[in-house]
Order: sequence, then structure tokens, then C-alpha cells
Amino acid sequence: MGRALSHPLTLAPGARVCIVLLTAVGDAVHALPVLNALKRHVPGIHLTWVIQPGPAGLVRGHPAVDELVIFDRKRGVRGFLDVRRELAACRFDLVILLQPYLKAAVIAGFARAPLKLGYDRARARDLSWAAVNRHLPSHPPQHIQDQYLEFLAALGIPAEPLVWDLGPTDDERARYAPLLPPHPGPTVAYVVGTSKPEKEWPPERYAAVMDALARSHGARAVLVGAPSPRENAAAEAIRRAAAHPPLDLRAWDLRRVVYLLDQADVLVSPDTGPLHAAVALGTPAVALMGYTNPKRYGPYRRFPELLVDAFGDPGESYPVDAKHRPGRMERITPGQVIEKVEIALDQSIRG
Repeated sequence: MGRALSHPLTLAPGARVCIVLLTAVGDAVHALPVLNALKRHVPGIHLTWVIQPGPAGLVRGHPAVDELVIFDRKRGVRGFLDVRRELAACRFDLVILLQPYLKAAVIAGFARAPLKLGYDRARARDLSWAAVNRHLPSHPPQHIQDQYLEFLAALGIPAEPLVWDLGPTDDERARYAPLLPPHPGPTVAYVVGTSKPEKEWPPERYAAVMDALARSHGARAVLVGAPSPRENAAAEAIRRAAAHPPLDLRAWDLRRVVYLLDQADVLVSPDTGPLHAAVALGTPAVALMGYTNPKRYGPYRRFPELLVDAFGDPGESYPVDAKHRPGRMERITPGQVIEKVEIALDQSIRG
């Protein structure tokens, strides 16, 4: 049985730490300030990250990541056996269970370490609290980024300044530069699909925004994200509806997505991984949020003036732990989104 921390744990120079955070892309973005702070404050620390193939494409080669161990859930039981075999060859000083779910807890159990740090019992799901022997102190619900930063506090490590260091690298800039030919007006990137249909915005409304911004600002519309079935369907509907069809640059290559987000003047996106990557990069992000709670899952610290909040009712002061609200994305109008993009473009010009 584990116990709650009464004082911070200490990591010695050269410590070997295993981070268990399997999915998703947005969560991987939120984990980067944790890894960067560990690298900054513990000399010679070695960081191993157990992660799924999708988000691995985002962080592979990151300067704070010494080693990736890939968990392929599509392989079923064999995926777990592969990870167990790879971790069996390692010895760690600490395991950090950032993801309080059963799959991650099972994998944390494979890693050999005297200390395993996870969430308090109230926040750990699926009995994942039993996979660790040290627990974070209890804490009220907060933004997922702040929740991850609790692990740094438990290690006595300052989180500030928050650093993502997401890229793109010079090599990536050279590789992907041909994707975006010169354009006289601003470039507005769009993510039009997510893993959950409840988080999505109607395609014809994206088309209306693209056409309006093309007429008023000469803006080029670029689709970023992945060629998933849902995004393919949305992209096709936009092409049919738009008088100024977007440049479709979607690909499974997440480093390419990072480059495109970095080059864009503004991103328009629902709650999905590229939204949080754009915020980490400092690209102005117009977040379309109705199904998920912005106080927990919205853009972190940056661009609050660009948030389109359909989650709350006018004047409502909803709590951080307010649950998902289906059917609210349709409350968002093209006019609201155009207004936010224009604010971002105006700030960019003045900046």
C-alpha cells in the first residue's frame, strides 16, 4: 500500500526516471514542461517515456527525452508483453505515472523502481493508485497542465519557467518549407476533426469562415491535422461548400503538423492535440469549445481573449470539474469565430 507524500522526494544526479503517459497528443504536449524541468534541475538525469505510437511521433527526438518505449495497444496482449520485455532490461530510480488509467498502471507495474509516484486515491481511476507506492497530496480539480505540474512540486522541482521546446527544428523547417509557397495575406490554419464527434464544429461553418476571411483579409486557409476518416469527411464537405477552398496539408506526420502550426498566423481548432501544440508554440489559437470544459482542457495561460466558450451559459461561472456538455458546439456561429480571428490578426499586426 502506498502513502501520500509528506515532504518532497529527492532525485540524485544521474537518476533514471520512467514516465508513463501513453496517450494522447494533447497530453503529450502538457507533459513536456515536466520533462524539461526535470532535465533543467537534475544533472545527468535519464528520462525514459512509455508512450503510444501516435504521440511518439510528436516527441521523438525531443531534447528532454532520452529514450522512448513504444506501447502499441493495437497488438493487444502482445503490446503489453513487448513493453514488459523492454522494461525488464532497465532499472529506474523513479516511475512517474502521469496517466491514472488501468493500461498505464499495468505498464507502471512492469517497471522496476523503488519509488513509483502517482495520483491520490480520489483521482486515480481503475485502481491505478495500487500500481504506485507514493501518492500526490489530494488536490481539487484544476487544468490538466497544472495537474501534471503537481509531480514537479512532489519532487521539489520548480516548474517555472514553463518550457515546451516543441520545435520545429532547423532540419524540419528546411524539409517542410516547400509545403507553404509565399502568400501575400495571412495564413489561417484549421483543424476540422477530432477523435470525438461531440467536440467537432459543422464543416459548412468552417467554409463560411474561410470565405469571409479570404474576402476581407486575403487569408489563405490551410487544413492541418490527420487524414482520419472523420477529418476526411469534414474536409470534403468544406471543399464542396467553400468558394475559396482550403489548401489541404493534413498528414499523419506530427512533426509536419508542428511546422505548419508554427508558420500559421492563427489556428482555428476544437479541443484536440494540435490546438495545444499551437498554444505551446505561441501561435494564436482560436479554441472552439462546447463539449469539453475550457477551464480544465482549454488553452493553457495563453490567448484567453481568443476562446470561443460555448460550454458555459452567458454569465455562468461553471466549476473546473463541470462534466462534458453534448450539443453545445452548434452554439458557435461563424461570426463569433471570424471576430476572434480578426482580433488575433490585429494583435499580430500591432505586435
